[in-house]
Amino acid sequence: MSDTKSGFTIERRGLDLRFRTVTLSAREWLAPDFVRVRLTGNDLEGFESPGSDDHMRLFFPTGPASTVEEMRAAPSREYTPLAWGSDWLDVEFAVHGDAGIAAPWAATAPLGSSIGVGGPRGSMVLTGAPGSWLLIGDETAIPAIRRFATLIPIDVAARIVIETVSAGCEVDIEAPVDIEWFHRGDAPSGSALTAFLDGLTSADSIGDDPFVFIAAEQSIVKPGRALLERWGIDAARAVVKGYWKRGEAEYHAPH
Repeated sequence: MSDTKSGFTIERRGLDLRFRTVTLSAREWLAPDFVRVRLTGNDLEGFESPGSDDHMRLFFPTGPASTVEEMRAAPSREYTPLAWGSDWLDVEFAVHGDAGIAAPWAATAPLGSSIGVGGPRGSMVLTGAPGSWLLIGDETAIPAIRRFATLIPIDVAARIVIETVSAGCEVDIEAPVDIEWFHRGDAPSGSALTAFLDGLTSADSIGDDPFVFIAAEQSIVKPGRALLERWGIDAARAVVKGYWKRGEAEYHAPH
């Protein structure tokens, strides 16, 4: 997945797959539909996530799980690690209604509740220096966008575009450029981003040798890939993913 003529590469790295048990120790609401939780535990020693778009699997038991096997048999969902230390891990959740398992847990579980963490089992690591950056996503992509944004030098051209329901659902994100917020209102998830992508006819609006990251509801994949084709960007040097799929709670993004 590399291009020796470019200033950057995307490299696949395998990681040792480990399973950890963690405890919910803190919760912070960043917007009415977006919450950050802190998970803690000695099992997190050695946790690593070198890729900004990494996925780990969280396991949500309905009751006490006395063994690793019981925890791993629980319903699970995939999320991006945001930040971590030797005994803590921060994860952010988009919360829409009470559907599903993970988001309601993040929103309402009592402090002290335990869940399992598996992985990441592998990473796609961006190395080198893109000539410019285009980061696009909905609420579910905010953790990955946060991590990618920390890699952007202040003197490099970049655009960061995020779709939320409304202005009241925007969150603070540290980045070297202003975030462009799109609001879909009652329209389907991804509709505002799709319209934006369809209007990007030339890469001149971003810059030379761009790294492109696009992640939102599954419907974003087709217009995202069409953008790469219009701009003549090798798909192996970009990330275009459906992080979730409308009506399918079990769907998870491909690695």
